[in-house]
Amino acid sequence: MTETTPLDLAHAAMEAAPEDAPARLRFYSVLADCELILLLQDEPHGDAPIAPMVHDLDGGRYVLAFDSEDRLASFAEAPVPYAALPGRVIAQQLAGQGIGIGLNLGVAPSAFLMPADATEWLANTLAQSRPAGTVDAAIEPCAQALPEALLAALGDKILRLAGHADRALILGTGGGRHLLAFIAARPGAEEALAKAVAEARAFSGIEAPLDVAFLGPDDRRLPRLEAVAEVIPVPPAPKPDLREVPGAAPGMDPDRPPKLR
Repeated sequence: MTETTPLDLAHAAMEAAPEDAPARLRFYSVLADCELILLLQDEPHGDAPIAPMVHDLDGGRYVLAFDSEDRLASFAEAPVPYAALPGRVIAQQLAGQGIGIGLNLGVAPSAFLMPADATEWLANTLAQSRPAGTVDAAIEPCAQALPEALLAALGDKILRLAGHADRALILGTGGGRHLLAFIAARPGAEEALAKAVAEARAFSGIEAPLDVAFLGPDDRRLPRLEAVAEVIPVPPAPKPDLREVPGAAPGMDPDRPPKLR
């Protein structure tokens, strides 16, 4: 039996409450963050753009993607060319082409036809999620609850940023504003962390003002902030897998995702 995936859980929550906008937004957030196995027309060659297999389904055009290699294998029942890409990359590269994404078709409870307009919306939402203004001046903390939908969205995003910081603090700063302070952020990770916060806010459906700060582990303000803040742990970086994988599928290097054509 195939293991239940985060996409399965998010899809089930969305299907169980079709009128629940936060559940629907969370599904698209999970989809954007998860790695998808994209079915290709043929084996990729060098740095040439990859060509996904496009199918005519239910009156639309769709590429086929799966959230595990096992699910692709169950669908194809034979070796097939594929690329492993984040859902966000697939959506952004399909934008404007009138092509949707068929997810886990026939092999999982999260089987879903995501039409071209939904793919376009997801790409636009990701593109418009700009990092919040950073704060590194005087911070005046106060006890002020963050909306649950936004807190859950932030928790989901931060879980996917393993090793990018030691921890995060969320707290009110008065006037309806909130602050997310990352402690001991890894050098060079600030932009990714701020972008993740912006996306969490976009996919939560909450318009609450939210600022971002980056503080060192010995910052003198920490005791005062931690007295009123909620702590969101950041998972440690996973240990590298040193095994050699011959013929690794394209898309495995996150810094060089292949282009679709």
